[in-house]
Amino acid sequence: MSESARNVGGVGRNIGWRVAYLAAAGGIYFADQMSKAWAVKRLRLGEVVNVVGDTVKFGYAENPGIAFGRLQGGGEFGRWMLSGLAALAVVGLLAYFFRTRRTEDRVLGAIALLLAGVAGNLTDRVRLGYVVDFIQVFIGSYQWPTFNIADASICIGAGLLALDIILEGRAEGKKHKANAAQEAVTDGS
Repeated sequence: MSESARNVGGVGRNIGWRVAYLAAAGGIYFADQMSKAWAVKRLRLGEVVNVVGDTVKFGYAENPGIAFGRLQGGGEFGRWMLSGLAALAVVGLLAYFFRTRRTEDRVLGAIALLLAGVAGNLTDRVRLGYVVDFIQVFIGSYQWPTFNIADASICIGAGLLALDIILEGRAEGKKHKANAAQEAVTDGS
């Protein structure tokens, strides 16, 4: 069997796991959209709900910009530019998700988390012109920027991908050292 046939077969054998990860991404997307609908209905008029004392609260915010409230003043151009970039990100993530030969849970899970988060915020931006944020975290007197489930999903997915890059780099470094040591032994014989 040729190498390409084996690789295609490997992806085919693992399609069930990929579908499961996409279903999980769909669940996160649904939870994000439902929680934002709840926030709009319950919190929009200024109510704040204490969830964990004064550390975690739910309070309504509209974010027309990007992460942490950056690029707020883009207007309609900014809205559609950010929407276009997010749509391209979704297409790119889906392409990578289905084309990669990698089957590690860390990579597929990270991509699924990124897909759910980007799609969740993209839906808000296209539908409303802004992203609904409502989760507030306080550490002492410091307030972390208000966020939502999609944002958390994006951060966790990006963190998992960064971890994968670090771990893969270490594995490649160890493999390279082992090969160099083997070559040194072979050359010395």
